[in-house]
Amino acid sequence: MSAVHYDSYTDARTHLKDLLDAADRGRVATVRRDSRTTAFVDRERLRHFLAVVSPSRAQVVAENGGWSVFVPGLPVAADGATFDEALDEMVLALREYAEDWQDHLLDAPNHAGNWGLVQLVSLSDDGQLRDWLVGAGR
Repeated sequence: MSAVHYDSYTDARTHLKDLLDAADRGRVATVRRDSRTTAFVDRERLRHFLAVVSPSRAQVVAENGGWSVFVPGLPVAADGATFDEALDEMVLALREYAEDWQDHLLDAPNHAGNWGLVQLVSLSDDGQLRDWLVGAGR
């Protein structure tokens, strides 16, 4: 099986299993709807790719007997009494940001470019986000 492409939603719906099987195997799988083409990608493949091409750049600072975590350029930061607490709070802050982005920030000019981050946050579990924040594993 090579790339899978369907020129209509109706055709794709008829061949949904083939479309999903292709995406699961890592093959190109697309559907055209009007003038747009949408790609179907396996969740874990996309999550892994986003983690690799978008390192967190998170910075952790010890201050006033606690820890702060922030990512330069993002409106997300967290504090905790311990390093682990600060990371846990940052994971929550990233999840809240992703929800806000989905709800109302996606069209804001200063947030629209964070699409990849929101996808990464939404596709990751808490452990994967912690690992991404500290640069461990992908």
